[in-house]
Amino acid sequence: MNIETSSSDRSSKTETVLVTGAAGFVGYSVSRALLERGINVIGVDNLNDYYPVTLKQARLDRLSAHAGFTFHCHDISDHIGLLALPGVNDVDVVIHLAAQAGVRYSLENPFVYAASNLVGHLSILELVRQTPKQPLLVYASSSSVYGANTKVPFSESDAVNSPVSLYAATKRADELMSESYARLYGLRQIGLRFFTVYGPWGRPDMAYWSFAEKILAGEPIKVFNHGKLERDFTYIDDVVAGVIATALQPMKPQGDVPHRIYNIGNNTPVQLMRFIEILEQAIGKKAQIQFLPMQPGDVHSTYADISAIAADYGFAPSTPLETGIPIFVDWFRAYSGKPAKKLNR
Repeated sequence: MNIETSSSDRSSKTETVLVTGAAGFVGYSVSRALLERGINVIGVDNLNDYYPVTLKQARLDRLSAHAGFTFHCHDISDHIGLLALPGVNDVDVVIHLAAQAGVRYSLENPFVYAASNLVGHLSILELVRQTPKQPLLVYASSSSVYGANTKVPFSESDAVNSPVSLYAATKRADELMSESYARLYGLRQIGLRFFTVYGPWGRPDMAYWSFAEKILAGEPIKVFNHGKLERDFTYIDDVVAGVIATALQPMKPQGDVPHRIYNIGNNTPVQLMRFIEILEQAIGKKAQIQFLPMQPGDVHSTYADISAIAADYGFAPSTPLETGIPIFVDWFRAYSGKPAKKLNR
């Protein structure tokens, strides 16, 4: 997906962007897009072992091929160390994508989420407040903040007071902290609620990756709530286009508080069983399915109302699952050696 930018695009003035979570799925993809625009990127990531560090290092290796990329292995919850990193005082935009991800993992490791998602977000707010330029902050929230909401599609104006997981609660807390810093200090901020991002260089803990891996290996896949779930699957290139647009175009005012929240989704919920069918077709092999009850912390449906970001930034996702999943499968076969092919991204 490409978003056409006008003469008011801030990219001509943006020389350096700080990207946290640069070794992660979305962080890597956003960093690559910025570098390809000729924008310098300072990447920060703690390279934790939530999933194999080899994948994170492979992403970093590709970013390091760009002369404009600098990387610091650092935990964002260490605020003092973060402020001391070379170059952070000169960044024009901060894109904060570092977080401890995973709804189910939060049920078993709650304190990791407090350190990364709460203390980490506060560290980024303080970094922006204390640096001379007070750069625009674009940060990742999540569709999980909508929790037990039953009204669809999910709109930014909906109440978000019923989180069904600690992960969701930390993401909502981040939004509230950002709101307070916008009111107290006038910090310009944009929060982006991502909806089920998928694609090449993705995360092994996500269903599309684990399903592909198990189908290729002839192992059963676990399908929760007996398949009666639907998700607004959003292809990584569409997500990146939305992030880049909000980071590089002038912020759209709304009232006196410089803090906006937008959904970034495909605006098209897909039944889980249809998703599996598309994955089977792309792989060329039927899945062995183990149907299971609903998991704690899960929701039945996600569906993004994207009218706000479409109006303000021209966001228009253009990648249906029927297109995106085969691209992911081709990449996955190449990356995992099943069979070996040249990586084309």
